[in-house]
Amino acid sequence: MTAAPAGPGRRHAPVRTWAVFGVLCLIALIYIFPFVIQVVTSFKTEVDSTNNAMSLVPNPATTEAYEKLFTRSDYTLWIVNSLIVTVVVTAGRVFFNSLAGYALSRLRFPGRRAVFLALLAVMSVPGVILLIPKFLVINQLGIYDSYAGMILPLLVDAAGVFIMKNFFDSIPVAVEEAARIDGAGTFRTFWSIVLPMARPALITLVILSFQGSWNEYSHFIVSAQSTNLFTLTKGVGQLASGGLSGGNQFPIKLGAAALMTIPVAVLFFLFQKHIMNTTSGAVKD
Repeated sequence: MTAAPAGPGRRHAPVRTWAVFGVLCLIALIYIFPFVIQVVTSFKTEVDSTNNAMSLVPNPATTEAYEKLFTRSDYTLWIVNSLIVTVVVTAGRVFFNSLAGYALSRLRFPGRRAVFLALLAVMSVPGVILLIPKFLVINQLGIYDSYAGMILPLLVDAAGVFIMKNFFDSIPVAVEEAARIDGAGTFRTFWSIVLPMARPALITLVILSFQGSWNEYSHFIVSAQSTNLFTLTKGVGQLASGGLSGGNQFPIKLGAAALMTIPVAVLFFLFQKHIMNTTSGAVKD
């Protein structure tokens, strides 16, 4: 029996597939090209970066920008400060956002709906509007220009609570009922039963918290001013405004920015497959 001839739709399907693939490759190239220019320029001399800004081949190639970055600036100190703040803030957000999300999802208390609506309202407020009130509170508490002032206001964020609350809503209540029958309290049920099941949401929260605190800039402007408390964002911002010396300093500026993106990129690529997957091992209602 002879096979039926392929219809017009089947003949054109590979063409459409390759066309879509080509468009996606073009979009990816447009998106990646500025980052490639950034990395390449960091290995150029200042003269070459000025005369051949769009060239993809350094002439000559040099690591002079990175040598100046680590010997003539406090880049190492900025890295240490950023790591301290980011690690503490990420751990705090994972813990406190999970607690708050679980309380809004499972506990029944007066004003629960009002709290959730207030949470949504906070998410809609641009962060720049809160900078002056944030400075006044930090200064009044006596933690201005300290690690405490840089870290404490970032330990909880509305978006993280919202993510965890919605994920806990998707976990069947039957799982917790079985734990309570065995005598587990509310916190024990949360910590030992529900929280391990929320691994996809926790990984998402870790990535968002790490990225947000690592790239935070405006909050550190109003919470600290000492140079020994500069994070990477403030330090690189200082470099961008000509903090080292005269000239355009394109290689140093772009090299500093390129190094700054590495931790977030590595974290994202390591855990991207786990972001907001479905729950595993839950009992169906």
